[in-house]
Amino acid sequence: MEPVPTEVVQQVATYFSILSEPMRLRILNLLRDGEQCVQDLVDATATSQANVSKHLKVMLQAGILSRRAEGTSAYYRVSDDLAFELCTLVCDRIATRIEEQAQHFRAFSLAPATSNSAAANP
Repeated sequence: MEPVPTEVVQQVATYFSILSEPMRLRILNLLRDGEQCVQDLVDATATSQANVSKHLKVMLQAGILSRRAEGTSAYYRVSDDLAFELCTLVCDRIATRIEEQAQHFRAFSLAPATSNSAAANP
């Protein structure tokens, strides 16, 4: 197998780094049901317009979002559904791990006392 070219690895890493920012994930979640204007995103995230705009610009340049202007407002929508698919895969994996951990805790807390431990403590 041939090694993956460095520039390909860098582009993949850049895509993942865009999705690794919590505020960007919050914004993507808000855009899940359709486009929204910047002010609606600012209100929903309870952060500054400058902060929201900075994250929108990064995702727009990466091709994850698209933008349209209407009067003095800018509306953003998700143009790359792969972001949702990746988030769903990751969330499902995390949920599975949490469920497995919960089963281990339940098994530990509900474990019956063995006769050996009862004999050791008369």
